[in-house]
Amino acid sequence: MAQLQGGLIGCGFFALNHLNAWRDLSRAPEGAAIVALCDQDPDRLAKVAADFGITRTYTDAAEMFAAEKLDFVDIVTTAPSHRALVELAASHAVAVICQKPMAPSIADGRAMVEACEAAGVPMMVHENFRWQKPVLAVRDVLQSGVIGRPFWGRVSFRSGYDVIAGQPYLAKGKRFIIEDLGVHVLDTARFLFGEVSRLTASIATVNPNIAGEDVATMLLVHAGGVTSTVDCSYSSRRARELFPEVLVDVEGTEGSVQLDAGYALTVTSPGGIERRDVSPTLLGWAQKPWHGVQESVLNIQRHFVETLRAGTSPATSGQDNLKTFALVEAAYGSADSGKTVDPERYA
Repeated sequence: MAQLQGGLIGCGFFALNHLNAWRDLSRAPEGAAIVALCDQDPDRLAKVAADFGITRTYTDAAEMFAAEKLDFVDIVTTAPSHRALVELAASHAVAVICQKPMAPSIADGRAMVEACEAAGVPMMVHENFRWQKPVLAVRDVLQSGVIGRPFWGRVSFRSGYDVIAGQPYLAKGKRFIIEDLGVHVLDTARFLFGEVSRLTASIATVNPNIAGEDVATMLLVHAGGVTSTVDCSYSSRRARELFPEVLVDVEGTEGSVQLDAGYALTVTSPGGIERRDVSPTLLGWAQKPWHGVQESVLNIQRHFVETLRAGTSPATSGQDNLKTFALVEAAYGSADSGKTVDPERYA
């Protein structure tokens, strides 16, 4: 079967990870390749195109869709542009991958999903944290049943890493860490513990040079019986900087599992204590400490290709990601009101 042909819109900071992953996938006989690039900045477009050997370039997305016959498009722009680009792709019957956060508002997110459904094209949100190798290892332990029925969990991302330096626009938004990073951590909690029936959130702004919040703590009650704490911070000054590691702790009726710093996995069960190194793979184009995130980019894009070929829905489809989006909105709603909220109200 021929390789799938894709276009990519947005050649900024994180798009380089997407392009490196697509280049890896293009080496497989049934993989996928990016054959056209689009960016409004002609200088940046020319440099990235030269770096990745892509000759068909556009500064206007509409022109790209009109000129190219694409199987899919990978949208790696910022959230305010997502709705218009997804609807443009849908109007050309082109399958979509869209970076997170999905949209500036959940109403826009719903419109994007509806446009793709009406056009009969798949839509996947690039929610890659659940595709990190260490997170998948925790999920495997839970699914094995070795720790019994989970009843408590924690998903944590705490760092002092200066994410603003690489993405200065993040300093200006009224919303920051829940919308940009917390969406990953909340999705990881959904992935591990299931849907959420109640949520309570507290937020704080520690960095005086940003408009939004950079610390968030959320208490989630999951429909399946797990209570979890989800916390994230970009203002944590610690002896050991862990960026961009996600730490996970789960207790069950028969044991527990901890994903600790340095990708150390500990499983306690009736059979004893097992310790494993679940470090991510350092891909040829990857760099520490980003390598776990970069491997997850390859994993989710491979998954998208597999679902396109199989005609199945991706795990983080637009419909699925609306549930995570509702958690983001619920977290801000709870923080603003000081009350526990039902995420369904925001869906």
